[in-house]
Amino acid sequence: MAEFRLPANSRVVKGVTYAAPPGTRALRTVRIYRFDPDSGANPRLDTFELDARSCGPMVLDVLIQIKATVDSSLTFRRSCREGICGSCAMNINGVNRLACTTATRDLAGEIRIYPLPALPVVKDLVADLTNFYAQYASVKPWLQTRTPVPPDRERLQSKEEQERIDRPAACILCACCSTACPSYWWNSERFLGPAALLAAYRWIIDSRDEASGERLDELEDPFRLYRCHTIMNCTDVCPKDLNPARAIAEIKKMLLERHS
Repeated sequence: MAEFRLPANSRVVKGVTYAAPPGTRALRTVRIYRFDPDSGANPRLDTFELDARSCGPMVLDVLIQIKATVDSSLTFRRSCREGICGSCAMNINGVNRLACTTATRDLAGEIRIYPLPALPVVKDLVADLTNFYAQYASVKPWLQTRTPVPPDRERLQSKEEQERIDRPAACILCACCSTACPSYWWNSERFLGPAALLAAYRWIIDSRDEASGERLDELEDPFRLYRCHTIMNCTDVCPKDLNPARAIAEIKKMLLERHS
């Protein structure tokens, strides 16, 4: 008989509640996924009651406040605080987002924070991105050429050629898109996922690159590319307003045109 429940040691249990001081007026409840693999204990959901006036405006500010004043063991990634590095990607109220660009005022009710879905958890809100980065590296995200570099200038592009790659090149590798994709959840070992395929598309259409044919050959595979079923979750959650689904569709179109 099929088993549709999580294994017993993976089920999230009720955690610790840190109550706000009596008389707190601007009460905000934050529930955070906690997991320490070294402890051998189940994941748990800790509850933090905070005075919203004591925190900054973003979810990342809330996490920093909790770590600084309530529980120093809380673990999460963060760096730029400007939506540029992608380090603080996590699942907030059921949607993959960057904690540094998500305002608490835009979240109704309590705030629930989990690590990015469908990835192994290193600790608390830190997901293991090893496979994600390996897939990105597999598309060879660098310029490949055969002709020698001009001796007196760089490889030039027209304004229109540069504009074609401008948006795909803005990906910050936060993994929000890939970890929102059901096809990636079920086939992450073989399906490259939206982020890696967007990177592949960026180089395929680069006018300076001379390996487009080889890049397309590498992607013509039942799993690496064609596990995408155009669900569009990737485009919906991208914090940079990119369109990985369209890029994947364009790659499929190029492959079809090669055989027509």
